[in-house]
Amino acid sequence: MRHASGESWDFGDKKGDEPFGSGNHPIFSSIRVHTVSMIRRRFHFRETIATIIAEEEEHIHAARRGMIKARREIEHHISLDPFFKATLEPYPIQSESRVVNRMAAAGLSASVGPMAAVAGAIAWSGVECMMRAGAGMALIDNGGDIALCSDRVLHVGIHAGASPYSDRLAFEVPPQEEILGICTSSATVGPSLSFGSADAVTVFSRNPALADAWATSICNSITQDDACIIDNVPWQEIEGIFVIIGDWSRSFGSLPPVVKAHVSSDLVTGGPW
Repeated sequence: MRHASGESWDFGDKKGDEPFGSGNHPIFSSIRVHTVSMIRRRFHFRETIATIIAEEEEHIHAARRGMIKARREIEHHISLDPFFKATLEPYPIQSESRVVNRMAAAGLSASVGPMAAVAGAIAWSGVECMMRAGAGMALIDNGGDIALCSDRVLHVGIHAGASPYSDRLAFEVPPQEEILGICTSSATVGPSLSFGSADAVTVFSRNPALADAWATSICNSITQDDACIIDNVPWQEIEGIFVIIGDWSRSFGSLPPVVKAHVSSDLVTGGPW
């Protein structure tokens, strides 16, 4: 569904919404996922707290391997170059690690530090490992930063703090043959550092690290009166953006259908990275 730049949304009466989903991990999340008849597993490794969704336990194990490998590569790089973790500015580097290079490139694109892309990059690595193991349904929600490849329609709900839209809207994401990143940043929800005021900025991209970095960058600066940051978005790599600030919302680019929903508060994942 294509939306004109800066299009606002009016979802009318929200009464009578049908609930969907269930879960048992009441941690923080900026974005939530509804699925039916699939395996849902919590993954916790150091600061990474994620939810893995798949059809087979083998694919769950593959996701864990992929995320652990990615984290260890990042941690090794930080041990050699602590500035990589500390900087809030773009940090162009070249590493032997693919995940580290992805983070650095994403930060450079979005004018933020490479750690702004860490959750999306780790989720991306995990989904790639799932796909190599033969998964047709592979989804990792790393604290609101999602990477997925799916053979079915998925509903991804939006948690936006105290906004009246929070937990009442969902993206109806069609099947995806290629990996898709759906990453959300919030200035009012979660432990991550933000300099902005948005309740939720969700970015769609085939590059989950880039989606993560741009969600952070946009959330840092966008307001109801100033959306000029959108002019800098690389639309050849970013598919769509959805912004919620209180009772104000705007869409940019191409987004899947947005539907009314009652998102279960139990469907939640979160962690620093």
